[in-house]
Amino acid sequence: MLDHLIKAATVVDGTGAPASAADVGIRDGRIAVIARPGTVTEEARTSEDARGLVLAPGFVDPHTHYDAQLFWDPYATPSLNHGVTTVAGGNCGFTLAPLHPDRPEDADYTRRMMSRVEGMSLVALEEGAPWNWHTFGEYLDALEGRIAVNAGFMAGHCALRRHVMGADAIGGQPTSAQLDEMLRLFHDAMDAGAWGLSTTQSSTHSDGEGKPVASRHARPGELLALSRAVGEHEGTQLEAIVAGCLDRFDDTEIDLLVEMSAAAGRPLNWNVLTIDAAVPERVPRQLVPSERARSAGGRIVALTMPILTPMNMSLGTFCALNLIPGWGDVLGLPVPERIARLRDAGVRAELLRRAGGKEAGIFRRLTNFERYVIGDTYSAANKGLTGRVVRDIAAERGQEPFHCLVEICANDELRTVLWPMPTDNDPASWALRQETWRHDDVLLGGSDAGAHLDRMCGAPYTTRFLGDCLRGRKLVALERAVQMLTDDPARLFGLRERGRIAEGYHADLVLFDPERIDAGAATLVHDLPGDSPRLDSKAMGIVSVRVNGIETIRDDVVTGAVPGTVLRSGRDTRTVSTR
Repeated sequence: MLDHLIKAATVVDGTGAPASAADVGIRDGRIAVIARPGTVTEEARTSEDARGLVLAPGFVDPHTHYDAQLFWDPYATPSLNHGVTTVAGGNCGFTLAPLHPDRPEDADYTRRMMSRVEGMSLVALEEGAPWNWHTFGEYLDALEGRIAVNAGFMAGHCALRRHVMGADAIGGQPTSAQLDEMLRLFHDAMDAGAWGLSTTQSSTHSDGEGKPVASRHARPGELLALSRAVGEHEGTQLEAIVAGCLDRFDDTEIDLLVEMSAAAGRPLNWNVLTIDAAVPERVPRQLVPSERARSAGGRIVALTMPILTPMNMSLGTFCALNLIPGWGDVLGLPVPERIARLRDAGVRAELLRRAGGKEAGIFRRLTNFERYVIGDTYSAANKGLTGRVVRDIAAERGQEPFHCLVEICANDELRTVLWPMPTDNDPASWALRQETWRHDDVLLGGSDAGAHLDRMCGAPYTTRFLGDCLRGRKLVALERAVQMLTDDPARLFGLRERGRIAEGYHADLVLFDPERIDAGAATLVHDLPGDSPRLDSKAMGIVSVRVNGIETIRDDVVTGAVPGTVLRSGRDTRTVSTR
């Protein structure tokens, strides 16, 4: 007997093949039968009529930071609401394990680092996770059996370095014995199911004390030793971030990424390829590592987002503006002193000069302050400004736009929420995206879901992209769009029997209305431990989400079921070799 039968759905199977009407039967968590409508004779415990609805494989998000959130939110919201049934975590070199058993202070260091570098609520990290593990395997075991999504995790270089070197991980170099111990620890993590190595050398990644995170101090020899270790385990990968990911790689970074992938004989993915027709030379430069890796025995894949991710700013709390050279010195001051400095015309002029320089890199996109929209305000002086564009307010007041923005924020003691409008929402940029998506080493993803919780909301990229493909710009056909969200990332990670609707595959399924599928506007909610805020987005048109055959979402509401699996390398992933 079938557990459930979905009747007469329009099946888009993830392979890119044309959609077709079919009945799909589920038994014991897997797809048991796919047949023409009305031809399934086996009885089913439950069934539903899916006429007019699309049935697709569950979406796979290749870059998330749900490592902590899954403990207080096993549903990985809002990703699960938007059809994501499998998430890859432990990215950018940051994981919650291993933790040294003789240094309990390492857990506090890790929480403060994650709060700073990934924008997670410190209170939520302290109150929402049990922190009852030491090894990487113990961390995975702590999640097993209590999550609603399938989740796999890389082993973070920062945690490995901290475990072995302690405080010397910041600024120090490992001895040969310490490197051997780091490799032993890493092999143990992969034996327990870690997907491979994640690391960062990005200049934007600092710990809770504002110091460069541990992996930023690693030299190429250390990174290549860890990469070679990856190649000794089945079903493993590499994920790496360097400073050039934000704008353009330099030659040294290209050499490093190519050498890491070739040393491992495994794919390496990086995050995130920004596509803007105003900077046409960026995409060719960022794909040079992919071209060189192919000839060197490796493979390098760029993640890129198919939507413009809603993101807000504030002059009162840490945000992307702090990462512009020279800006952090001002925005890191106590609020009264910060306001005084920002009101100084000379200071503003210097900030704008630094913001327009080459050293600002990708963050130049955030410095067209006349295009900012005012969000939530908190003072009588700012009444009526919510939703208005700074350019118009500045013209009314006879002020330069950045000066106008500063005065608005000062009235709220810098609590004003600011929404920068994207500079790359023009037809030429969308045409360039469409062209870039065709590249074999470009993959959709980079949501950062689970991180930067009150600043950005990338999790709904799946539904927003499909809505755009069906009723908006229509840059990609539905069948190819689904393949880009399902089979493509599943094949990169070597996921076993996931990413497609096929008999014998795990029944990770999304049933949606093609006339309505979309994502709602990002709104601030206070539902984290400690009443901490985050941005959320409602899913529209998602009728049902199933993970391993069990329904987890019905009409954008979680069912309470937790059928997800902790996906472990080797058991749940096969090797994707580059040699």
